[in-house]
Amino acid sequence: MKLRFLVSLAACFSVLLVAFVAQATPAPQRHPAYLRALSDLRLARAHLERAEPGGVGQHGKDAIEQIDKAIAEIKNASIDDGKDLNDHPPVDTHLGEVGHLQKPLELLDKAHVDVSREEDNPAAVGLQQRAMGHIDKAHKHVQEAIDSLQ
Repeated sequence: MKLRFLVSLAACFSVLLVAFVAQATPAPQRHPAYLRALSDLRLARAHLERAEPGGVGQHGKDAIEQIDKAIAEIKNASIDDGKDLNDHPPVDTHLGEVGHLQKPLELLDKAHVDVSREEDNPAAVGLQQRAMGHIDKAHKHVQEAIDSLQ
């Protein structure tokens, strides 16, 4: 009888412990601003890839590399929506050579604003700052590509 009581007590304690741990460990939250930034970064990357054959050269490649790093930082912050780099709205094929570079600048600006919003998770602040740094570097490379065409 005592053995049954002890086993029952241990089982109840285990259930309570599991419930407590599950409640105490919050699930990663989806930050809508980061998700918008991911979408904008993917689309900016697509525009740069589209413009690449037109001669943006190394500046475009450097910008794509920085965009990839910004995407990785956001994903490291557990704000991953599970989409791949090719999941973006269609690229407007009528923008022309400079237009395919102006559009990424606008998208990078929007992504910077979204990522720079106040971060409520202190552990993600460093990731947020690194992502913004990569976005800013990508912006600089795209501007250099535009300047080289003019």
